[in-house]
Amino acid sequence: MPLFKLQNDNLEPIVSKDFKEKTLQSITEENLNKIFNLKFVSTEFSLHNFRIDTLAFDEENSSFVIVEYKKDRSFSVIDQGYSYLSLLLNNKADFILEYNEKNNKSLKREDVDWTQSRVIFVAKDFTSYQSNAINFRDLPIELWEAKLYQNDIFLYNQLKSPDTNESIKTVSKSKTIESVSREVKKYTISDHFKEGWEKSKELYEILEEKIFNLDARFTVSPQKYYIGFKIGNQVVIGVKIRKSKLIIRLNRVQPKDLVDPEKKVKYLKNSFEYYHKHISDYEFTDEKDIDYGVFLIKQVHEKFYK
Repeated sequence: MPLFKLQNDNLEPIVSKDFKEKTLQSITEENLNKIFNLKFVSTEFSLHNFRIDTLAFDEENSSFVIVEYKKDRSFSVIDQGYSYLSLLLNNKADFILEYNEKNNKSLKREDVDWTQSRVIFVAKDFTSYQSNAINFRDLPIELWEAKLYQNDIFLYNQLKSPDTNESIKTVSKSKTIESVSREVKKYTISDHFKEGWEKSKELYEILEEKIFNLDARFTVSPQKYYIGFKIGNQVVIGVKIRKSKLIIRLNRVQPKDLVDPEKKVKYLKNSFEYYHKHISDYEFTDEKDIDYGVFLIKQVHEKFYK
């Protein structure tokens, strides 16, 4: 992705600079929350002949995330990614112990959502072979390019796979992939709709279009219990699907923070304790109530993201 600086109506290319893998790791670890919305756990975590560059925790989903920094352009994204996930799933107690010792916490095995474990590879660039390797709908692996430019401008860019129905399980006979795939799941929008939920699906499709019209930066991020709408790495709102209704989860606000003339917003009890942020809910069953929900979403958007 070329970058330019506008100077007297002329575009001057901003040239990228070289940097060491260790520099990339230290910068990323110091800014994990800003870049990936993750909590730093530890660096260079060694276990059973593996060394994990950065161990992180996703507080939004209560799951572990392994971050690896790569300069070798010949490594296999699939093989290494699933090897790390296998290590995690087969040694859950060790990862929980590492988290608790580094954070002085008492996290328990049942507090972690192991189904949403994932691996993030960060590199200056990836080969076309590596980029194409992530073209599966259910791959719990992310590729991020990191580049340093003049004036110390740092860019992190996630390589997105095209929409596809292909599953990694249908093309691979690897026992490691098969084992990990039984426990780890990458969720899709369709996972949230059961047979016969046509009403809620229709409500969702109308709401989704209106959310995208609010800000072109919105992206959809389906999670286990909700469909998230993100700007950057932050989930602005979540949508929980029920048979004949939707629940809009308004993040980082309490009812008193919103203009709510109809008093329809309810505070999610103990949300700050469990999710480390205030959450308020608005639920509806009729299409005519969607615009009121968008009115509330717009307030959250303007408060934090405009």
